[in-house]
Amino acid sequence: MRVDLHTHTRASDGTQSPTELVHAAVAAGVDVLGLTDHDTAEGWDEAARAAADAGLALVRGMEVSTRLDGRGVHLLAYLPDPTYPPLVGLLDRVLEGRSSRVPAVLERLRAVDVELTEDDVARVSGDAAASGRPHIADALVVAGVVADRDEAFRRFLNPGMPGYVDRYAAPLRETIRVVTEAGGVSVIAHAWGRRRTRTPDEAAIAELADVGLVGLEVDHQDHDAGARDALRAIARNLDLVVTGSSDHHGAGKVGHDLACNTTAPEELERLLEAAARARAASGRPAPEPLGL
Repeated sequence: MRVDLHTHTRASDGTQSPTELVHAAVAAGVDVLGLTDHDTAEGWDEAARAAADAGLALVRGMEVSTRLDGRGVHLLAYLPDPTYPPLVGLLDRVLEGRSSRVPAVLERLRAVDVELTEDDVARVSGDAAASGRPHIADALVVAGVVADRDEAFRRFLNPGMPGYVDRYAAPLRETIRVVTEAGGVSVIAHAWGRRRTRTPDEAAIAELADVGLVGLEVDHQDHDAGARDALRAIARNLDLVVTGSSDHHGAGKVGHDLACNTTAPEELERLLEAAARARAASGRPAPEPLGL
């Protein structure tokens, strides 16, 4: 069984529709797909219909932008009730932070003689729940300023570059609690990816487990072998679920092909058992996995 629990569509910053993603997953030999668009459940219904038609098992989720001790942390929230008011409010604030920084980024780009308009960004963001840096990167590609998203981030959009603007991210501990209250389970995405230091460390992760964290995404393209070994050891010490995923964005992220990393079936079972317990304890109409 091939299980890929971290993917994106045009509902956030991927380049495929939910239906196209499902078809691509089937073609890649994926048996269980996790849909985790940034800060939104917008793609869930379309993906569910497509997965049912294609005979693909689907775990619905989202990747929430959070912050811990001043550092950004992405949190994979699986199977929460997306109508739970505190979760709705938290996501609305994060999405507003994404959209509201677009004009500020464009102003900074103009200061270095790169001309883009909000209409340019809107044309490439399409039906996304909010426009963000990946869409600005796509607009830079269309304008011929850069060759691809990677170059756009490297030259203009990463922290320290001319077009970088910070934005709101939800407090991590609060987000874990809200996801649990919504009947879902939380997994830290690419915990040590794109970092010079291995943070959060085991002590911080243990504290988060006490709050309700269920797992760590260990096998990810942004983790080298040493980071994977260390994170796997932390997960074992803290009895956390270990996941592996592609973080697939379609054509928007090179080197993240579907199923390039996968989650072991026994770890998927542990994750879904934890979700079933959370759903029962919450009393919320949280979704169940489809086709499993």
